Amino acid sequence: MRNSLTLILLLMLTACSIFSSKDEKSAAGKGESAERIYAQATEQMSDANYAGAIKLFEKLQSRYPYGRYAQQAQMEIAYAYYKQSEPEAALSAVERFIKQYPKSSHVDYAYYLKGLVNFDDDLGLFGEGFHPDLSERNPKAPREAYDAFEDLVTRFPNSKYAADSKLRMQYLSNALARHETQIASYYLRRGAYVAAVNRANGVLIEYPHAPATRDALRIMVQAYDAMGLKSLSDDSRRVLDKNFAKNGDRSVVKQPSENKKSWWHFWK
Repeated sequence: MRNSLTLILLLMLTACSIFSSKDEKSAAGKGESAERIYAQATEQMSDANYAGAIKLFEKLQSRYPYGRYAQQAQMEIAYAYYKQSEPEAALSAVERFIKQYPKSSHVDYAYYLKGLVNFDDDLGLFGEGFHPDLSERNPKAPREAYDAFEDLVTRFPNSKYAADSKLRMQYLSNALARHETQIASYYLRRGAYVAAVNRANGVLIEYPHAPATRDALRIMVQAYDAMGLKSLSDDSRRVLDKNFAKNGDRSVVKQPSENKKSWWHFWK
């Protein structure tokens, strides 16, 4: 019986070896090795042909799902979708990478890329062209960008992407505070004083270091005055004078410049 089992195992191993060897020879014969496909894909990336690169990276993953290039290909796909301005596909690819390779030495870049994708998505919401009819719009992407950068900084404080992530977090914090203050100002003009106070107070609580806190306090002073709440108005004015009377306007953090490096520069 033992001899029979040994013979069966030997036959199975031999068969696997034969088929594996046959597949590798067939692939190599057609110029379709993992190295070859990866080289072709990265060439397409260099030429900014992201659609072509995605197809090749997906082909590589399909044929060599457990090879040494599979992990790289997954992140390359995410980056290619990002460069191709397809945020949903990019985020989906990033999430797959984080789920499949949580212990990867490059998972910090996955969080960074997740932040970048959301950071670049709909930042126009915070521009000068704010319109009242957008007052209830939920800035989902910038908030998720902030969360992704915060995850990176918290989980990987020594990551080479941590410094840039902190700058982007500060920018996003200021932008979100400004957005909320614009909404509060809109409510104030409409005579919705309670709503104006609530929005302005939210800025003070959530973004206490943002330059927009000055405008938020001014809105609270005006709203309380309009409601005849002199005590609350005086309290808000004292806070305003104490923090801004001598310091003047706080400087606004500019948007971080785009990092021009390609994904494979980050990878190495």
